[in-house]
Amino acid sequence: MTVESTAARKPRRSSKRVSAAKKPQGSEPQLVQLLTPEGERIEHPEYSIDLTAEELRGLYRDMVLTRRFDAEATSLQRQGELGLWASLLGQEAAQIGSGRALRDDDYVFPTYREHGVAWCRGVDPTNLLGMFRGVNHGGWDPNTNNFHLYTIVIGSQTLHATGYAMGVAKDGADSAVIAYFGDGASSQGDVAESFTFSAVYNAPVVFFCQNNQWAISEPTEKQTRVPLYQRAQGFGFPGIRVDGNDVLACLAVTRSALERARRGEGPTLVEAFTYRMGAHTTSDDPTKYRADEERQAWEAKDPILRLRTYLENAVLEKDEAEAFFTSLEEESETLGKRVREAVRAMPDPDDLAIFENVYADGHALVDEERAQFLAYQASFAEEGN
Repeated sequence: MTVESTAARKPRRSSKRVSAAKKPQGSEPQLVQLLTPEGERIEHPEYSIDLTAEELRGLYRDMVLTRRFDAEATSLQRQGELGLWASLLGQEAAQIGSGRALRDDDYVFPTYREHGVAWCRGVDPTNLLGMFRGVNHGGWDPNTNNFHLYTIVIGSQTLHATGYAMGVAKDGADSAVIAYFGDGASSQGDVAESFTFSAVYNAPVVFFCQNNQWAISEPTEKQTRVPLYQRAQGFGFPGIRVDGNDVLACLAVTRSALERARRGEGPTLVEAFTYRMGAHTTSDDPTKYRADEERQAWEAKDPILRLRTYLENAVLEKDEAEAFFTSLEEESETLGKRVREAVRAMPDPDDLAIFENVYADGHALVDEERAQFLAYQASFAEEGN
């Protein structure tokens, strides 16, 4: 299984940096871009970043291993090992770039697709799979990694993030909060309410919208009359659109927004303009509602391929590059094997575990429901006799 996109490898190009002023980024609205789809490094007047070769290799490794884990999970679902899976294919740069912009004391509120952000927060990938296998409600302690459990209800995590950020501000801490959501969730009332509260209370929160063009089968143009990042203006805080397939730009823009929040300047909306290369979930068939030509156009903007081109042309010597990519391929295979084995070894949950930890001090209604469930289970044993 390859660790790169199915897009054809591009020929080697000049590593010379190009001025953004001399290289138009397309029609309005402009988006922040530091690494072109061709792997050329460009500058931006407001967002700059200077990374070492080791840091660039780290970003590439993050994206490759996240993609491999995601592909393995998709395969496991197809084999009947998972009930469902929401792939992040094509959105690696948005997640890794923003995830690596966070400090350890920042807090993350994800949706159900932020596998790359979970990777950056140190959550074991195998822990993400328990919920999709039906053996737990989330396999990690949110406070261990400051990474909240996955949220299935669309948009509600933005309210959770806003409330948490308001608490952070009242505590006098200088940490920040980030809330992830998709373009489809931007149509939910919860998101609008979180924008209002965060603006009025100057909450230190970054709203990170991964605009992957499709809310299941609904295109963005059928949800909004203006670019999503411009919605922030109506609530009184800044919005910025970034190339969501450019890991460097996502890192620079998110880092800037987080620093702004820590300075007490309130929320920021970041719209990462990207594309969902695969299905919304494994129960979806994207060929029913979008054209192959659209996907092919976005394959040429693959986030992993463009960073590899930059590494090969401008950062690493030939021998160094070959050794790095070979080693990473081996690490990728090891990760895939570990994920497969871990999922198949997951034990079935305790039948009564669903009733635990619902309330801190217990509740009479939960006790009643537990008793009814026990009686229901016992009825099967009685019928067997």
